[in-house]
Amino acid sequence: MLSHLPILQVIVPLLGAPACLILGRARLAWAFSLLVSMLSLFMAALLLLQVHDTGTISYALGGWDAPWGIEYRIDLLNAWLLLIVAGSSTLALLAAQTSISREIAAEKQVFFYVAWLLCLAGLLGILATGDAFNVFVFLEISSLSTYTLVSLGKDRKALWAAFRYLILGTIGATFILIGIGFMYMMTGTLNMADLAQRLPAINDSYTVVAAYAFIIVGICLKLALFPLHNWLPGAYSQAPSVVTVFLAASSTKVAVYLLIRFTYTVFPANFRAGDFPLYDIFVALGVLAVFMASAAAIYQGNIKRAIAYSSIGQIGYMIIGLGLGSAMGLQATLLHLFNHALMKAALFMALAAMIYRVGSAQLSDMKGLGKQMPWTSMSFVLGGLSLIGVPLTVGFVSKWYLVSAAVAEGRWPVAFLVVFGSLLAIAYIWRVVETLYFQKPSETALTVKEAPLPFLLPIWLLIIGNLYFGIDTRLPVVITAEAAMTLMGGTP
Repeated sequence: MLSHLPILQVIVPLLGAPACLILGRARLAWAFSLLVSMLSLFMAALLLLQVHDTGTISYALGGWDAPWGIEYRIDLLNAWLLLIVAGSSTLALLAAQTSISREIAAEKQVFFYVAWLLCLAGLLGILATGDAFNVFVFLEISSLSTYTLVSLGKDRKALWAAFRYLILGTIGATFILIGIGFMYMMTGTLNMADLAQRLPAINDSYTVVAAYAFIIVGICLKLALFPLHNWLPGAYSQAPSVVTVFLAASSTKVAVYLLIRFTYTVFPANFRAGDFPLYDIFVALGVLAVFMASAAAIYQGNIKRAIAYSSIGQIGYMIIGLGLGSAMGLQATLLHLFNHALMKAALFMALAAMIYRVGSAQLSDMKGLGKQMPWTSMSFVLGGLSLIGVPLTVGFVSKWYLVSAAVAEGRWPVAFLVVFGSLLAIAYIWRVVETLYFQKPSETALTVKEAPLPFLLPIWLLIIGNLYFGIDTRLPVVITAEAAMTLMGGTP
């Protein structure tokens, strides 16, 4: 059974989705979805341990060896992401049944879990497959189910947000498919490992250059990298609260993975280091994302939308690390993938609990909740401190490695901008803290009770993770260091 973990990682949630329809009842579908997600998390942890101990796993579907058959290939990079995606799904599902009871009509709740498991299967499939065309297939599975999840938001604005996401997401997927088609036309293969061997011989071809350009632009649309980010604030703010938790912790991380995978594994190193200033463009776009998104977050009256803009800024930090072009910079990006999932999931989960009690994400409706919902409010404060990058939190660890990588490359202005950009987060986090603790509550707020246990449990598991991995950094630092070294062509 252990030898089949790579395919089971995808098959279990993929088959679990139609099983939810057979169960028929929302509570049963929720319990089954949670069980499937927990099983996916367990398998992801086993795969990470196995890859760390024995090296890369190659799994040939149907016994057909690559490149003739489809290969699932698990190394430290995607094993790390499998753990993040499955973990974020499991923690979000703990609160899902309670949360959607106020946001989604009863007759639609079973379909909600069907779409959730399809999204999970698609994201896990993107990570596990070693076939470029299968990346597109699983990307479409996850994307179509994500559009459905976003459209289930209780406000009619969710339909417009989902439609906008669908249009831009389809454009991004089309660009990726065109790029994959160009690569196949030039090499006759779709296997990523095989592409990595064949592309260096033809890397001067304009077709290969065009393929990379199409793939990068398509991924950056999916990634919501500035200035291709317009779909994200609407999708995150209008989606059901637990959907926002899941997407913020996983979806954009998978897109960053694709950017890293194609840049460092599929396309040759001399292609990246050619005349085109690719790394400088990444750094410039990352810095712009940090400042533009942070500035936009400060002026938002809807807190879900403000934290959504914050996600765009945090994506900027990941792209800056990638653009530094060093092993330490890449490690900083991989660290922030994990750390950002922890802190942003904690913040959105805390907001989900407040929305459950208050019925609104508007800052004006949250006055005085610090006394009425002390545990939830404190979790938001601690998650905000992690987002800012205060020492003893995971946010500090990420930014320390990012600043260190910039300094090691002699890019002092970038290091300064990273630090200054982190300080901007104080402004929009403080707005919430001030409202929660220092403004007089309305008469409605005085009747609000603390969030129920299905919210508090995942919230505080995430907060404990933010603090624990901010103090004991051995696991994420060791895993990301080895993954970065391998991607840069060294040996861990």
